[in-house]
Amino acid sequence: RMASAPPSYCFVAFPPCSKDGLVVFGKNSARPRDEVQEVVYFAAAAHDLGSKVECTYIEIEQVPKTHAVVLSRPSWLWGAEMGANEHGVCVANEAVVTREPASESEALLGMDLVRLGLERGATAKEALDVIVALLEEHGQGGNYYEDGSTCHTFQSAFLIVDRNEAWVLETSGKYWAAEKITEGVKCICNQLSLTTKIDAEHPELRNYVRSQGWWNGDSDFNFSEVFSLADDHLACCSGRESLEKQGGDVSAQAMIDVLRDKDSGVCVDSESFLTTASIVSVLPQDPSFPCVHYFTGTPDPSRSIFKPFIFVDDVKIVPKVQSPSFGNDDPAKKIPRFQEKPDRRHELYKAHEWVRSLLENDQDKGQKLMRIMLDLEKQGLEAMEDILTRTEVLDPAEVVDLFYDCVDTELKFFK
Repeated sequence: RMASAPPSYCFVAFPPCSKDGLVVFGKNSARPRDEVQEVVYFAAAAHDLGSKVECTYIEIEQVPKTHAVVLSRPSWLWGAEMGANEHGVCVANEAVVTREPASESEALLGMDLVRLGLERGATAKEALDVIVALLEEHGQGGNYYEDGSTCHTFQSAFLIVDRNEAWVLETSGKYWAAEKITEGVKCICNQLSLTTKIDAEHPELRNYVRSQGWWNGDSDFNFSEVFSLADDHLACCSGRESLEKQGGDVSAQAMIDVLRDKDSGVCVDSESFLTTASIVSVLPQDPSFPCVHYFTGTPDPSRSIFKPFIFVDDVKIVPKVQSPSFGNDDPAKKIPRFQEKPDRRHELYKAHEWVRSLLENDQDKGQKLMRIMLDLEKQGLEAMEDILTRTEVLDPAEVVDLFYDCVDTELKFFK
């Protein structure tokens, strides 16, 4: 039996469910409990003709120009669980299990495709086109976890969002289908969700499933039914109801509240898995306003602070949420891989371990600290709300140190 995929959740809310012309995106990344996620920024860059890019396991052709990106990623790999680019595109990935076993041979990981879509796509649809073209060319496969003893492989689903629309893209091997969304609330998790509303698909998809005997061509083509194992494609989204209940008022705060909810199962804290990092993005439909991306950079959003990031030139780099680099000595880069596990904790992660133990051992002190932290987060949310509602254009100098200062303040509180 295939190992079950980690139960991550991603959401998007469009008007009329979300507030005043805002698209709100969010994801909890559920991963192995001890895995560290870092938040990294890469500036836009031009690349020489014929140059290559080294992804997690394989090298592929580079493109002439890559967009600036900010990513939340397991610190041993090249790609990302989730992130955004300078054009207001956000992408998150889900590991899914389909009736086709995922390939163990090293190819592109779903997480590599998240980063490649963001680096190469200036709209959600462009990012989708990039991802499916690379799937066709290189395939997906390889170990999803930093684990030298077992190869954990999955197929991928993606939520790809920009200021105007979202695409849910679900894949099995190189085959895929996608649905376009422009209103309401959509949630995807670690199982297939596309049914008969398909707005784009692999040109050979239907021929392929007929040749496999999975669909006879007479009934409506239902992607989840055709590709899921048995009854795996049930409605999975417990967080969706909470967002729909907001009645046209989904904001960054509402999305954060949904991601923090342990009772609904959206915030995962189980024996094998933990929400190791979270993101919330607010994308104004009016392009004269900046997009705001909030990252935790630490596990368990119910004990973490969402800190804002805005793309501007020369944005200040934040080493305190970056894991140490081991270069070519990294056990993830040597064959056989993952023979040992280096200490990948960054400074903010280490500070959080202390907070976690405080919350477990001295409830009063821990609760008091959390109240101060949440107050800090609230100030950040209110300052961003101000930026998104004022009439004058944002001065980049005002936000160039934004994420840096928030991380710095958070660390000072822990000290």
